Amino acid sequence: MKRRPLFVGNWKMHTTVLDACHLAADIAKTCGGLQDRDVLVAPPFTALNQVAHIVAETGILVGAQNVCWEAQGAFTGEISPLMVLDAGGAAVIVGHSERRRIFYEDNVLINKRLRGALAFGLIPILCVGETLAERESGQTFTVVEEQVREGLAGVEAADMADTILAYEPVWAIGTGQTATKEQAQDVHAFIRSLIAEIYEKDIADKVRILYGGSVKPDNIDALMVQKDIDGALVGGAALNAESFGRIIHFQGI
Repeated sequence: MKRRPLFVGNWKMHTTVLDACHLAADIAKTCGGLQDRDVLVAPPFTALNQVAHIVAETGILVGAQNVCWEAQGAFTGEISPLMVLDAGGAAVIVGHSERRRIFYEDNVLINKRLRGALAFGLIPILCVGETLAERESGQTFTVVEEQVREGLAGVEAADMADTILAYEPVWAIGTGQTATKEQAQDVHAFIRSLIAEIYEKDIADKVRILYGGSVKPDNIDALMVQKDIDGALVGGAALNAESFGRIIHFQGI
């Protein structure tokens, strides 16, 4: 099955509001209005609304980098699904390795965030991936399976049409190392087989699974020809409109 490619720019804790507006405008010039692939940018919370206005007529989606599961309440430092929607967001990233590793978010909390996003009509992007130690000790598939199963706990089959997964080997994020196309494909195929087991093959065939981990203009083409890689979750290279544009306009579609 041919799945529509998706490219997500995760700006992390970069850009002031002014910087974000300039970057969004530059990306819109090179990547707006594409008919055969989707583009989404995830700026800091402070710039969500302004970026959403800039790309409003371009077809580029805007998402948040995390989300709470409640609409409002005593959750100091969190952002609710309603706030994301109000700011113009359509999607949220949950379970990024930096949230897991630096802020100690576990699968249970990540699952709450994911289900909260779905409950309010946001598209969740669930990130999974192993550390270098886990890969070297042969635990890659065990770790990824646990993250997928627990991350999707309680998610109904009907909601999988609005759920995206992203495989990000922790050892490749921001290190300059990238999983080989074969390594990436093996894990993507494994994730798709898990989705088929948890739900059914038809659902697994439709779910988009992105690759993340030092994605760059010089490795995107080899990654995108792999059968089960449906796009990319891009960090550093998404902070430059030219490099992000080259990734989005990958060769070989």
